[in-house]
Amino acid sequence: SDVLSATGFLKSCVMTSNWEGNECIKAIAKSCGECIQVGAKCGWCMDPGFLKQGEATSTRCDELESLRKRGCSSTKVENPQGSQWILKNKAVTNRIKGAENLRAEDITQIQPQKLTLSLRLGEPQSFNLKFKRAEDYPIDLYYLMDLSYSMKDDLENVKNLGTQLMLEMSKITSDFRIGFGSFVEKKLLNPCTGDQNCTSPFSYKNLLTLTSNGQEFNTLVGQQQIDGNLDSPEGGFDAIMQVAVCGEHIGWRNVTRLLVFSTDAGFHFAGDGKLGGIVLPNDGKCHLENNMYTMSHYYDHPSIAHLVQKLSDNNIQTIFAVTEEFQPVYMELKNLIPKSAVGILSANSSNVINLIIDAYNSLSSEVILENSKLPEGVTIMYQSRCKNGVTGEGEMGRKCSDISIGDDVSFTIRITAKQCPKMGKPETIKIKPLGFNEEVEITLNFICECDCHKDGIENSDICHNGNGTYECGACRCNEGRIGRQCECSTNEVTIEDLDKSCRKDRGTDICSNNGDCVCGTCECKKRENPEERYSGMFCECDNFNCDRSNNKLCGGHGHCECRWCICDANWTGSACDCSLDTTTCLASNKQICNGRGTCECGTCKCTNPKFQGPSCEICPTCPGVCTEHKECVQCRAFGTGEKKDTCERDCSYFNLIKVKDRDKLPQPGQAFPLMHCKERDANDCWFYYTYAVNKKSEKEVHVSALRALTSSPLWAGVVAGIVLIVLALLLIWKLLMIIHDRREFAKFEKEKMNAKWDTVREWR
Repeated sequence: SDVLSATGFLKSCVMTSNWEGNECIKAIAKSCGECIQVGAKCGWCMDPGFLKQGEATSTRCDELESLRKRGCSSTKVENPQGSQWILKNKAVTNRIKGAENLRAEDITQIQPQKLTLSLRLGEPQSFNLKFKRAEDYPIDLYYLMDLSYSMKDDLENVKNLGTQLMLEMSKITSDFRIGFGSFVEKKLLNPCTGDQNCTSPFSYKNLLTLTSNGQEFNTLVGQQQIDGNLDSPEGGFDAIMQVAVCGEHIGWRNVTRLLVFSTDAGFHFAGDGKLGGIVLPNDGKCHLENNMYTMSHYYDHPSIAHLVQKLSDNNIQTIFAVTEEFQPVYMELKNLIPKSAVGILSANSSNVINLIIDAYNSLSSEVILENSKLPEGVTIMYQSRCKNGVTGEGEMGRKCSDISIGDDVSFTIRITAKQCPKMGKPETIKIKPLGFNEEVEITLNFICECDCHKDGIENSDICHNGNGTYECGACRCNEGRIGRQCECSTNEVTIEDLDKSCRKDRGTDICSNNGDCVCGTCECKKRENPEERYSGMFCECDNFNCDRSNNKLCGGHGHCECRWCICDANWTGSACDCSLDTTTCLASNKQICNGRGTCECGTCKCTNPKFQGPSCEICPTCPGVCTEHKECVQCRAFGTGEKKDTCERDCSYFNLIKVKDRDKLPQPGQAFPLMHCKERDANDCWFYYTYAVNKKSEKEVHVSALRALTSSPLWAGVVAGIVLIVLALLLIWKLLMIIHDRREFAKFEKEKMNAKWDTVREWR
């Protein structure tokens, strides 16, 4: 067992360094079920003969393309796919106001309503959800009013609210109901002072169950009196909680539910009850007796989070009608409560109807999707396609705004599972638009096992006398057994077994240092690249250390087996880089290399050094080459000659390189033959160039930019005449100089004699 532990430790170290990148191999899956849970890219080969010598059972788990390349038929690959079934898909209702009456439960605003998803881990399943805001949809509105003393003048204006609101709401829906409730604070003693006419406070009263009789609302509100309270914050959260959870008492239907919360003060929340000695947290349950909240002295105020949950669970949209002084406070509260709105209430609540209508229009023009709690390891993403082509993703993908009655919007919902549930049972989640009673119910089934698992044979003889279950082409060993066929017990392996069975000979490493000895058999290491493998009884072979050509293993024309290239048909060489196909050497006359060479590795080797080209068809030094290319060189280099008008079309078959003068032209003795050419151009000047075919079989022309005059008779006569004239002029100039010099000398002699006579006369 110590040896096994050491071996396992060594294996884990090796895996960490070599297996990063391919998650399928990195998982070391021992069964098909473990394999498909790794990720959607992983498949399991069920072919019993798939594994080669030295490959562990876990190598059956690999990426699909890698399994195919390794020779596993697609019919033998277990690769279950996710799927979906829509179980209820009632179309959204196209209803117009004034049409036949429909029950609320017969109106559909969201589609589909129920579906089942089968999730393969890592593979998302997507479906589309459609929402359409129905026209003339029923509305229930509950008016919850603060009846503390400061709301005395507001109460007077609310007394006629019922009939007026019924009239206004009839413009929106033909099915409207209204209810009324009031709140002050948890019960205290002697809240009123002086001669104020008020009753002792109460936490919440349900005064009128939802009704379509607006006059009844007016009558009942007219009977109410204000109550007293000692501090400014009110106990409205207690009242909101009871309105939300006491559906039967309030009379809520499965329609649009609006709660109007009217106050001119702040609010108490969880923890404030301790000031009155109340320490038990609010339980979120209904405690109405005779329409009165009876547990206000027993339970603390609810927290904001608790209210958000209950309002959402019961599809209630809240409108906070508050005075301007407290608008900032309730705006912050609105940000915490989805599908809520805040309106500024005038000092005496005279604008309450307009406030309610505006808030309703604002709330109903926006749809926000929310989902129930997701199972562990499940994620959900939303993408919205809203009005006027507006799209959103992430959190913005949950909502659409500016929706009018009759508008269609849609959402793409993508659900992905990252792990299988612990109990292995299906899970159910729900998605619904906030403030609406309709929802989509989604059952999630998790694909955590392969289909072939059902056909497994327990205690199979294939697994060494029944020491494992034979399933999906491999043995799943019973506890305490190891080996490909479960042939060994974890208590029977010794160091001697490892040394004896896992060395090729005494002088070599265990498993050639490319694997681990498990149960006397080499299990070769995995590599980061799934296409690279060690193999062999002693892991002495691999398929990635063969010769390469053009940086490709075996030239891309073969495969590597035990460090030797096995070439494909018509290829040979140590790197499979030599083609045996001679079609590339055929010339236009159907001869191989024009009969002037041999075809080696698909390329002509010319036997006569004068010839070049892919088919030995080019002779750069043969007679006639200069004349053949003269016109094209002239037109491209100097823009003259017979082909100057068709130069681009006829003369683009060679590369032209200009040099300064004749001395700069390439000289004989370079790697490939070249021809020196001297031709006369259209201006009767000599131009010089070389013609050659380089190693890439490209034609090259180097041309001197400096041209020379030719030696024609006409030019010779002209030159001779010029020379004679110059010589004659030189002779005349020489003669004139001689005459001039003699005259000057004679003049000098004469003056010299005159000077001599003058001296003699003076002496005498």
